[in-house]
Amino acid sequence: MTEADDGLLVAVVGGGVVGLTCALELARAGHRVRLHSADPPEATTSAVAAAIWFPYRAAPVDAVLRWGATSLAVLTALAADPATGVVLRPGTVVHRTPEPDLWWAPSVPGHRPARPGELPPGAPGGTRCTLPVVDMGRYLPWLAASCRAAEVEVVPGRVDRLGDVAADVVVLAAGLASGPLAGDDSGVPVRGQVVRLADPGLADWLLDEDHPDGLTYVVPRGHDVVCGGTAEVGATGTDPDPDVEAAVLARVRALVPALRDAPVRSRAVGLRPGRPTVRLERIEVDGRAVVTCYGHGGAGVTLSWGCAADVAALVG
Repeated sequence: MTEADDGLLVAVVGGGVVGLTCALELARAGHRVRLHSADPPEATTSAVAAAIWFPYRAAPVDAVLRWGATSLAVLTALAADPATGVVLRPGTVVHRTPEPDLWWAPSVPGHRPARPGELPPGAPGGTRCTLPVVDMGRYLPWLAASCRAAEVEVVPGRVDRLGDVAADVVVLAAGLASGPLAGDDSGVPVRGQVVRLADPGLADWLLDEDHPDGLTYVVPRGHDVVCGGTAEVGATGTDPDPDVEAAVLARVRALVPALRDAPVRSRAVGLRPGRPTVRLERIEVDGRAVVTCYGHGGAGVTLSWGCAADVAALVG
């Protein structure tokens, strides 16, 4: 039996949502897969995400729409299995301009203009749609378990040089750590801070990117509500800022009065892997094929399954 008959040995560098999804898709495609992860899933940036399907801070548009549509279909199907932590929820994307740019809408079936009674206080307009909301505290363990069931080998520890990774092909999906490994300095952290409140029974999510006081979102998950947020380009601190939290809570509670008395359950900060565009291509490094898959901004979950399908195709 040849190496090809036995499946390529593919090393995936990165244990967040993109790396785990790539590893799972590659294993399902028949490859032998080894996943290198510096941190357990619950300690990755992915674990901080509010994780509603929405292509936030990701480009280029055409590819993002295609990747997002694939992921939307997969996540919608996964919502039928409670073990995944994926739930379909209705919600509102708030608009504060007369002609909002709904560039993401072609990927979302059934979207429509919001009626006045569906808008939060002070919001002039919006779009209603039903989207997957992903509880990362359940989804990441489900992905990890799916990888184990597919016989993905997990190697804990940080990768400092691609040359140290033994494999026929390497998939680089390590978020902000990817650029230095690939000799690419175009990545930039985009700091996001969230505060999680007790859920008073909210049914709908809310996204207000154009709020005059800053990015605002409310994503109920049943056991809590993820409230944000920030998008501080270049900031690297990972300790929650009390003043930032107070400002977030002021915006959130004004838009969703039901949260005014909801106590704080937890708080977190994550560094989104910003980049002018997602880098998904096959290159050669020291004579070996490397497939890059990083720079997803605030859309790792949103693009994960579509990007993983392209990664599997590029690995061959």
